[in-house]
Amino acid sequence: MSFGSLALISAVAVLGPLLALPARWHLPVLVGELSAGVLLGRTGFGVLHPQDVSFEFLANIGFALVMFVAGTHVPVRDPRLAGALRTGGLRVVGVAALAVPVALAIAHVFGTGHPALYSVLLASSSAALVLPIVDSLGLDGAPVIQLLPQVAIADAACIVALPLVIDVRHAARAALGAAAVIACTAVLYVVLRYLDRSGIRRRVRRLSQTRKFALEMRVNLVILFALAALATATHVSILLAGFGFGLAVAAVGEPRRLARQLFALTEGFLGPLFFVWLGASLDIRELGHHTSFIVLGIFLGVGAVVVHAAMRLTGQPLSITGLAAAQLGVPVAAATVGSQLHLLAPGESAALILGALVTIVVAVAAGAAAVRAGLTSRSDVAVTADPSPD
Repeated sequence: MSFGSLALISAVAVLGPLLALPARWHLPVLVGELSAGVLLGRTGFGVLHPQDVSFEFLANIGFALVMFVAGTHVPVRDPRLAGALRTGGLRVVGVAALAVPVALAIAHVFGTGHPALYSVLLASSSAALVLPIVDSLGLDGAPVIQLLPQVAIADAACIVALPLVIDVRHAARAALGAAAVIACTAVLYVVLRYLDRSGIRRRVRRLSQTRKFALEMRVNLVILFALAALATATHVSILLAGFGFGLAVAAVGEPRRLARQLFALTEGFLGPLFFVWLGASLDIRELGHHTSFIVLGIFLGVGAVVVHAAMRLTGQPLSITGLAAAQLGVPVAAATVGSQLHLLAPGESAALILGALVTIVVAVAAGAAAVRAGLTSRSDVAVTADPSPD
C-alpha cells in the first residue's frame, strides 16, 4: 500500500458522488464506489489488490466507522421507533420462516447440502447498505422508520448465526464472542447515560470545544476500536461492534459537533475506501468457470427478494421490501470463511456474491421507487442529534 494507491482509491471514490449527482437517478453514493472497486479490482483490471494487508486493514477501519455512523443514524430517541420495533421484529421472524423452505428447495435443486447457510443468507439484510441509502436519499416516513429496526435486527442476528451454520466446530466460540460484544455495548450505554445525566459529558464537550481538543472524537474512536478488537479476537464481525456502539451513542444523544466530525472522517475517506475495497475483492469472473453456479447465484438473489417481498402482506410498501432484501456483509463473510475453510464447492462462493449483487440492484431501484412514492423528507434526517448547543 502506497500514497499512490491511496490517491487512486480517493480519486475513483469520487465516482460515487458523480453518479449520485443527477437527482432524477436517485442513486446512493456507494453504488459508484462499489463499481469503481469492481472495475479496478479482481474482476476488472487488477490494479487494486484487496489482499494487501494495509488496504484490508484500512477497509476494516472504514467498515467499523460506517457501521458506527449507521447506528448513530437510527432514530432511537424518536417515539415512533417504539411501535416500529415490534413491527420490524415480527417481519424479521416472518422473513426467516419463509426463508427456510426456499433455502431447502434451492439446496436440493443444486445439491450443495447447505440449506442452513442459504436460510441465513435469504433472511439477512445489510445495515451497511440500507442505512446509507436511506440517509443519502433522505427517506423518511412510518414505513422507513419500521424498516430501520427490521434491518438492524436481521443483520445482527444473521451475523451471529452465520458462524453457527458455516463453521459448526467454532459455533460456541462465536456465540460467546457475540455475547461479550453485546454485553460491553450495554455497559457502555449505561456509562454514557450516567455521564450525560451527571453533566460530566457536557462539561467535557465545552472544554473540548473551547480548547479545540476534539476529546469526544478521540474517546469515541478509542471505544470503537476497542470493541472492534474484542470482536476480532472472538471471531465476531466488527459490524456488531460498530453498529452496537452507534446505537448506544444514539440512545444517549449524539452531539452535532461529533456528528460533523464523524461524517467528515467516514464519508470523506474511510467509508469510500471500504466500499472500493469491497468492490475490488469481488471476483465475478470466477462464475465463468462454473456456469451452473450463475443460476444458483440468481436463485439466491431472487429468493431473498421474494421472501422479503412477502412482507407486502403485512402492509409494508413493495419499495421498502426491496430495500430490506439488500445484503452484503453476510454473503461476503460466508464466501470468505467458506473459501478459507474449504467448506464451499468451487464457484459456490462467487454464487453467493452474485446473489448479493442481485439484491443490491433491486435495493437501488427500490430506493428510487421510494423517493418517487414520496417517502422522503430531507429536513427530518438528523432526528438523533442532541438538541443542546455544541
